[in-house]
Amino acid sequence: MAHVTRARTSGARLDEAGTSGGAARSAADGGAAHDRRAHGGRADGGRSVGALVKQGTEQLSELMRQELRLAQAELTRKGKQAGFGGGLFGGAGLMAFFGLACLITAAIAGIAGPLTVWAAALIVAGGLMLLAAILALAGRREMKRAVPPVPGEAVDSVRTDLETMKERATKHDSR
Repeated sequence: MAHVTRARTSGARLDEAGTSGGAARSAADGGAAHDRRAHGGRADGGRSVGALVKQGTEQLSELMRQELRLAQAELTRKGKQAGFGGGLFGGAGLMAFFGLACLITAAIAGIAGPLTVWAAALIVAGGLMLLAAILALAGRREMKRAVPPVPGEAVDSVRTDLETMKERATKHDSR
């Protein structure tokens, strides 16, 4: 007994080879049903392989645009962090400069005057140096968070996308 199926679009019965069995029917549709099957399309009115490839290409292009926007946003954020960290380092340098100026003033006052003047200058210098150390540590922390200037989140997202596409392609090939 031959296996018979019915195509939705043409209404014709198909034999084991998947042909319509009638030369008149083949000539009437220009062999379109046979061409769809021969080129991997679906005879039941589904989308052709070409349409699926086009859709896949469009989706991949959109995905890449989204990933680039994510990378741009991440690099912008890291750039701001690096700028802020650099500003903190600049502040630390300025405080260290003033601390050094106070130390020099304290040394001069210690040599030239009574104990209270140089002791006050030494206390101020110590406070400024402590502030410089705090700013330097904060700047270092911000710089570490900003470096390396690679959009890690976007790279991870692209890797995940590629793994997902490979898994789906492998599943599709195994059918």
